[in-house]
Amino acid sequence: MKLSQTFNQHVVKKGNKSLVLQTIQDHMPISRADIAAKTGLNKGTVSSQVSELLEENLIMESGPGVSSGGRRPVMLLFNHIAGYSIGIDIGVNYILGILTDLQGNIKNEKIIHFSDLTYEEILEELHNSIDSLLHSMPPSPYGLVGIGVGVPGTVNTDGEIQLAPNLNWRNIDLKGVLEEKYNVPVLIENEANAGAYGEKQFGAGQSSDNLVYVSVGIGIGVGLILNGELYKGQSGFSGELGHMTIETDGPLCRCGNHGCWELYASEKALIDRAMASGIPPVSGQVLSLEELNDLAEGGDPHAVEVFDKIGNYLGIGINNIINIFNPEQIIIGNRLASSAKWLSKSIEEKKGQTLRTHQKDLRIGFAKLSRYSAALGAAAYANENFLAINIQDV
Repeated sequence: MKLSQTFNQHVVKKGNKSLVLQTIQDHMPISRADIAAKTGLNKGTVSSQVSELLEENLIMESGPGVSSGGRRPVMLLFNHIAGYSIGIDIGVNYILGILTDLQGNIKNEKIIHFSDLTYEEILEELHNSIDSLLHSMPPSPYGLVGIGVGVPGTVNTDGEIQLAPNLNWRNIDLKGVLEEKYNVPVLIENEANAGAYGEKQFGAGQSSDNLVYVSVGIGIGVGLILNGELYKGQSGFSGELGHMTIETDGPLCRCGNHGCWELYASEKALIDRAMASGIPPVSGQVLSLEELNDLAEGGDPHAVEVFDKIGNYLGIGINNIINIFNPEQIIIGNRLASSAKWLSKSIEEKKGQTLRTHQKDLRIGFAKLSRYSAALGAAAYANENFLAINIQDV
């Protein structure tokens, strides 16, 4: 047999196995006969692939299903606890880590808050977070299958962090450092891309093929799902719309540009405006987002006004995004999603200034996954990478 024929047979077999596993994930509990009916594969091929998946502990048999005549079929389930992944969302002032099973169910979490730490100090906190989650991981056939990390900066196609201006990081090989320490595959992604993927897989964006995720924290990042696929650009740097200019003579941004959108519409912009308006911190030296939310909830007119102004600036940037990409859905996530109640009105009012053709069937809302969007998206990358590697001949 020629080498090319052998390779082609391997590819077909691998494709069949992936198709069978995906069908089980999507339709479980499901019988072998129903898998054949849904996939178009013959029953012998399905039986062979199911046997391999059972041997690999990636699926399991459950009780018999309903019979349509004759013997009741054995039902198959995806074994979502065959292994676990860790998803990390590194923010400018926090690290959120989650432990998930292979289906994205959160089993444990750990959040660390900090301010003005060096890369080395953040790395130490990151190790502490991962170690804590590892310690809580239940026994399983595969153990830890991977780590996904979302970072607030540009990440190239090799997973190197090129620039994270709000963290003062440049040319950081976090992927290599974590892989050496934990000996599992590590996937590094821009935090907004991870958030977009999380909302697409598990949250508010499941029904949309063209959505834009706007991550609003200390800075602003944007993740783009276009035609059902995450759009990353030629070098992996797409979505840095927090640094689009909305004021030509505006203040200097950490990126080196002037008048960037995130200088006017981010959590930092909100806090700075509130402090400048004379709203004092409730505790400590600096006002927090949580304190501003509480003030607005209590009816404080100054807090409500500050949110309204930030909502206007958010709306300006979102309008630009709508006019450029004509999406089905805009999802606002990260820290400022907790302030949806006071931002929604001004954002919705600004929507009326976009091109009328782009307003048809457009939905603007806030993240369903709350603060977990990016961490869940990062964990999903790790899980999918593991399954892609393991769907092969035994």
